[in-house]
Amino acid sequence: MYGIGYLQRLGRAMMLPMTVLPAAAIFLMLSRLPWDSFGWTQAPELLSAAGMAIFQYVPYVFAIGIALGMSNQSVTAGMAALVGMFIFHVVTHTYDPDGVQPSMFAGAVIGIASAWANDRFKSFQLPEALQFLGGSRFVPLFMSVVSLGFSWLMIALGEGLRSWAESAGTLVYSAGGFGVFLYGFLHRILVAFGLHHLLNHMFWFQIGEFRGTDGAVYFGDLPRFFAGDPTAGIFMAGLYPTMMFALPAIAFAIIHEAREDLKPKTSKQFRIAALSSFLTGVTEPVEFAFLFVAPYLFLVHALLSGGIMWLAYELDIHHGFTFSAGVLEYLVNMPLAQRGWLLLPIGLGVALVYYVLFRWSIRRFQLATPGREDATRLDDWAGDIPYRAPLILQALGGKENMVRMEACITRLRLTLEDDRRVDVQSLRHLGAAGVIRLGGGHVQVVFGTFSELIREEINKIMQTDVRQIQFHSPVQGRMIPIEEVDDPIFAQKLVGRGVAFIPDKGELVAPIQGKVIHIHPSKHAIGLVTKDGLEVLLHVGINTSQLEGKGFTALVAMGDEVSPGQPLLKFHIPTLKQHAKSLETPMVITNSDIVKSWRFAPYKAVKKGQAAVMSVVVKEREKGAEK
Repeated sequence: MYGIGYLQRLGRAMMLPMTVLPAAAIFLMLSRLPWDSFGWTQAPELLSAAGMAIFQYVPYVFAIGIALGMSNQSVTAGMAALVGMFIFHVVTHTYDPDGVQPSMFAGAVIGIASAWANDRFKSFQLPEALQFLGGSRFVPLFMSVVSLGFSWLMIALGEGLRSWAESAGTLVYSAGGFGVFLYGFLHRILVAFGLHHLLNHMFWFQIGEFRGTDGAVYFGDLPRFFAGDPTAGIFMAGLYPTMMFALPAIAFAIIHEAREDLKPKTSKQFRIAALSSFLTGVTEPVEFAFLFVAPYLFLVHALLSGGIMWLAYELDIHHGFTFSAGVLEYLVNMPLAQRGWLLLPIGLGVALVYYVLFRWSIRRFQLATPGREDATRLDDWAGDIPYRAPLILQALGGKENMVRMEACITRLRLTLEDDRRVDVQSLRHLGAAGVIRLGGGHVQVVFGTFSELIREEINKIMQTDVRQIQFHSPVQGRMIPIEEVDDPIFAQKLVGRGVAFIPDKGELVAPIQGKVIHIHPSKHAIGLVTKDGLEVLLHVGINTSQLEGKGFTALVAMGDEVSPGQPLLKFHIPTLKQHAKSLETPMVITNSDIVKSWRFAPYKAVKKGQAAVMSVVVKEREKGAEK
């Protein structure tokens, strides 16, 4: 329960409260404008107060955000966290106004505890006379007691913890540039596992303390930077050259090394990815394009990122951000920076190094980056998310395999009953830039910035009773539209609607669960029927009936029950190439009038038995029909 999968959920939950921080930066930027010239003399003070209020109360935001993120958006957990923070603040302040302060640590503890209490007590039963206080209503009551106890504990340990925090900060700072390098290196490595937010939380919101002119205390590199601490910003400044320059340079290296026929599509995809990284600091779409094909290159990237942060430290550059190190935040927060302009020439040098290094590596080691293989991983299907969502769900093992599903900015974070049921090839076929198995049923699928939309569509599907009938690939080869088959009977859908394949290997497997109802005497065609009444015809090659069974071997008999991936027949490809008109193998539903809706995966290379190549919904009046 508390392994790496739990940590990835925690990391994702910590991203939710981060979304409010850009508002603080905008307010502070606006407060520095010459409002006096417009006659609004109080505007700077009010805007500054609004911005600093967010940082001052950010522990409350973290408590509520973590509670919501860890409890699948439970309002009860969020309310319990808010009550807990109120109690913590009042109790500690009453004991000693200059003692223990609400911090991100306290917010994280109370947020995690509230989420746990919600999961543990949401179905809690009390005696009938007291049941009004049972169930979800018990969660805020429980957290009130927990928060009171936590307050007393923190008062007792406060001085020791303060010393520890100061020692930790002193240790990191005493490491100088190497400490900053180590942070930068680990930050990039943990991006691959979606755990970098945990590291960021410590450095950005825990290490270091600063007391503002108003007496408020700010912890961590990020709040201290915006509160005016001149020593803050060393754990953020060095990220700007990486996100604004290094990742876009990698994107352009991938574009320029793509095959000529795929370069236009690759260019469109990675120009957008480069722009996203430059503007907003979202880097995963680029990083996952080479993480899996060249993990050692990702290690070099992590070392270079740490080195860039070390260089920024040695040049005494201080800069910060509220969300991520993109150019928007670079410009907005520039008035608070020290020597921030140096990040631009550093970034240009970094871009040149990265571009040369990655172009050379891709060419020298023949890396299969997008645009250099038949099936690029970042397919242009984002506008078709509702259409593809059922196929993605099937590739994840279906509705019954789903325990928990969350989404952060660039990836789905999943807990599955059995992660072995995940079809990685299908997910990449459907546009995933990468699939990460963390063990214990925990899986991450990187879909870029559309991940949240995909999660919403899958949730809609899971909340309905509509049964999606999913088809697996019957052969290894390439999937093509039925309209491209070199036979007018199939191309004009006179037999039925479906898709076709050009096989690379001579084996046909079952695409669905069903029963064999037809085997042609020449063995080139097999008919199946599903429990939903769908009649499916698999026809190997065009004009293959004239071979009279030559080159074909049936592996099933009439009436056999078959499962997806089960071999149906073998065929000799050289014989078919010599005597048949084409290898094109249609897979059609012959009674397609009972189908309510159709969905097809991208027409690309497929593996034998690959899940989610086609999905249909049978009309309700026909549901349950058996043949």
